[in-house]
Amino acid sequence: MLDPEAKALLEAVKASGRPDISTLSPPEARKVYKETRAAITPDPPEVSEVDNIAAPGPNGPIPLRYYRPAGIDKKEILPVLVFYHGGGWVIGDLDTHDIACRGLANESRCAVVSVDYRMGPEFKFPAAVEDAYAALHWVATEDKQLRINPKKLAVGGDSAGGNLAAVVAILARDKARAGEEGVPKIAYQLLVYPATDMHMKTDSHARYGKDHLLTRDSMDWFQAQYLNDETDRLDWRASPLLAKNLDGLPPAYLVVAGHDPLRDEGEAYAHALKQAGVPVAFREFPGQVHGFMLAGRVVPQANQAIAEMGVALKLAFGQG
Repeated sequence: MLDPEAKALLEAVKASGRPDISTLSPPEARKVYKETRAAITPDPPEVSEVDNIAAPGPNGPIPLRYYRPAGIDKKEILPVLVFYHGGGWVIGDLDTHDIACRGLANESRCAVVSVDYRMGPEFKFPAAVEDAYAALHWVATEDKQLRINPKKLAVGGDSAGGNLAAVVAILARDKARAGEEGVPKIAYQLLVYPATDMHMKTDSHARYGKDHLLTRDSMDWFQAQYLNDETDRLDWRASPLLAKNLDGLPPAYLVVAGHDPLRDEGEAYAHALKQAGVPVAFREFPGQVHGFMLAGRVVPQANQAIAEMGVALKLAFGQG
């Protein structure tokens, strides 16, 4: 059954007449997405520190936002979560996910670094992947400046951000195996309803691709903006479920929503990780829809989900 608050959210979106993303230009879509956040996101929780910084990237500086949890000593060395926002690799930014990152910092007692990677259609695949890894590498090497422990480093994200987190975990493993020096040592993955297979052929895609926050039309539109052509779907950097092997990756906490087109590919990725010997905690919110983590003002389970993610990170870093 659809969660009552999630159902009310879907009805409110329908009643508002908000156009489907697929009918808009990328700038229009970004504007609509950003403007509709206030109605569903909670008030921003207080944290001890927020700072807009930047990492060097392959195409210039990558904007980052750095958070430290409330009530923490300014000099304390903290674990860190490098977070990639969702939005189909086209929309979303540091502001749309600000409240979620604040919540994750407070609940996990970790520093959080949110990454504003390049997006399509201005920058096609694999630009987002390149920025995601470059930002991760910079965070791991700037541990003294950021007051973090690079041995307690997690990657995470929601939707497209979950895709990027999964991809950089594989990329870091492969670079380390190839003998590359200075590769970040990722200790944990936090994957929130991640996109893992660009082919979109699962039952959940067919079942929930209409009349939900994420529709099949919008997913086709996102892919058209992000990918160069159909062959990119086969690249594991776009579809991490298609990676040759997943062994040796960091433990993962993987969240899915029951009424989400991406539900089945999220579960498939959790299963593939387990088959490869990777410890996985799989958490389904059966009555929820895609994107619910950001809707804590109207969907209480969003706040519960962030609290549970915080516990998972605490346990991963021996702080629980």
